[in-house]
Amino acid sequence: YRTTLDEALKEIEEMKATDSKSLFVRQGLVLQMILALKQICNHPTQFLKNNVLDASLSGKIELLFDKLDSIIESNEKVLIFTQFTQMGDLLKHFIAKRYNEEPMFYHGGCNMKQRNEMVNNFQNNRAEKIFLLSLKAAGTGLNLTAANHVIHYDLWWNPAVEAQATDRAYRIGQKSNVMVHRFITKNTFEERINDMIQGKKALANMTVATGENWIGNLSNKELKELFEYSNS
Repeated sequence: YRTTLDEALKEIEEMKATDSKSLFVRQGLVLQMILALKQICNHPTQFLKNNVLDASLSGKIELLFDKLDSIIESNEKVLIFTQFTQMGDLLKHFIAKRYNEEPMFYHGGCNMKQRNEMVNNFQNNRAEKIFLLSLKAAGTGLNLTAANHVIHYDLWWNPAVEAQATDRAYRIGQKSNVMVHRFITKNTFEERINDMIQGKKALANMTVATGENWIGNLSNKELKELFEYSNS
């Protein structure tokens, strides 16, 4: 994490963003850095692509297992959102290995028939307790009121996108309380951006279309303060 962060910040700080083209390139470098750091926080294998399938390498996976153990024991149901198809595949592997049952995974590569079957299965089959979903593919239109829990495994740093996904469980016909769990890696940029969003009303009121581009427009000083690594 620290190596990737230092190298990326160095490249961004060395850029002389003087016109619209260079500003666009700089924004791209910032968003590229965020993408890399998100993957490292999710599980190092997602970033390194070295196929080391060890659940213990990720604090998020360990927390996920802790939550899922409780949810399954209570005979409840959960939606797990990730913005990365690759991370969804990793989660599918880790969950199947731990619970001896492969969860469904709703993503952009599924056809309409597969999508409808998965939604119907989750809503009506008591045995289907865990449903993985791609944030983009499942952002709108789905009715998943069988869920008692929503887990955002990784966050799109735009509250509107997150709320849109959470609303899949808060639909007409929902009769249960729904718990929402947001996974944030301590002492990383995830914690700092979350604090920034919670503290700034203007950011909390972003629309879905805003995406994460607002981060790419921060100054070098603001970026350093936001992303500086901490061991505390």
